[in-house]
Amino acid sequence: MEPRLTSGFWVSAYLARLGFAAIPAFVTQKGDATAGAVIVKVATLDGRARAWQRSFDLASDARVWVVLAEGAESVVDAILSRQKARDPDLWLIELEDKTGRTLLAEEGLA
Repeated sequence: MEPRLTSGFWVSAYLARLGFAAIPAFVTQKGDATAGAVIVKVATLDGRARAWQRSFDLASDARVWVVLAEGAESVVDAILSRQKARDPDLWLIELEDKTGRTLLAEEGLA
């Protein structure tokens, strides 16, 4: 089994990278520090949003970020509310960026 970073460590590093890129980010739900799943939501400040979650791609045998929900921010928020209710260990990180930057595909975060 490939070693993995704990969720808490990964979130801390990710927030630091976002800070360096001047992308406002907020932890709106703190999950399990060891193995909690992470969802990243980016609001583009025009009423729209997209949420990403980590998934395992069997075809490439790798962990990848996939879109969980996108569309009107209220619709995305409703989906995330259901996710939070089902998983108390879930981390939810919310970003605000007009262009929708998440930095997930850079520097090995993907």
